[in-house]
Amino acid sequence: MKYKRILLKLSGEALAGDKGYGVDINILNSLSSEIGEISKEGVEIAIVVGAGNIHRGVAGAVEGMDRATSDYMGMIATVLNALAIQDALERKGIYTRVLSAIEMKEVAEPYIRRRAVRHLEKGRVVIFAAGTGNPYFTTDTTAALRANEIHADVILKATKVDGIYDKDPEKHKDAVKFDQLDYISVLNKGITVMDSTAITLCMDNKMEIIVFDMFEKGNIKKVVEGNKLGTLVTIKS
Repeated sequence: MKYKRILLKLSGEALAGDKGYGVDINILNSLSSEIGEISKEGVEIAIVVGAGNIHRGVAGAVEGMDRATSDYMGMIATVLNALAIQDALERKGIYTRVLSAIEMKEVAEPYIRRRAVRHLEKGRVVIFAAGTGNPYFTTDTTAALRANEIHADVILKATKVDGIYDKDPEKHKDAVKFDQLDYISVLNKGITVMDSTAITLCMDNKMEIIVFDMFEKGNIKKVVEGNKLGTLVTIKS
């Protein structure tokens, strides 16, 4: 394996599949099988999951909601997704820990950096929930922050498409895929692979990001093995 310790960033929307809301059990089972396979081969895995499959509908239904309140709702929603992933993994015999930035001691451990690293060293899959614990920060920024805190080798951003394009490939047939980009280009071109705070944090700490298609079976393992899939965001293009 090329990477020993990874941070896998999952979107809530991806967990919903074609339903557009909630959790698609087939996607969850497929994902947990792939994560379990590389975990058993000794890769240390941390996961950050979003909440677009749960919270976006709530936010759209309530006009004028206070931004901080809305963000706290989103953070709490990520805990639901984290518990779903934990359950799927543990049903396959993979030991996990959910660490939450907002205290919920009945269902998750509080986030403590040294504890998270120790869990990884013991071979447990660590799922970071509740974002950074602060409003106005996305789960992309959470992924960048946690990856740097635990000294991950790379951030793997699992998406519905097979990399970064110059425009939406689902809407434009002439969209061009990038094999590699540097952080500055992502910021200058306004590419929305991750928010600017997350990209800047990765740039400042030379944390590479690989954007790839999570729905192609076996892709997570291929990326961890070092196969060239998706788009690499790094210091030089």
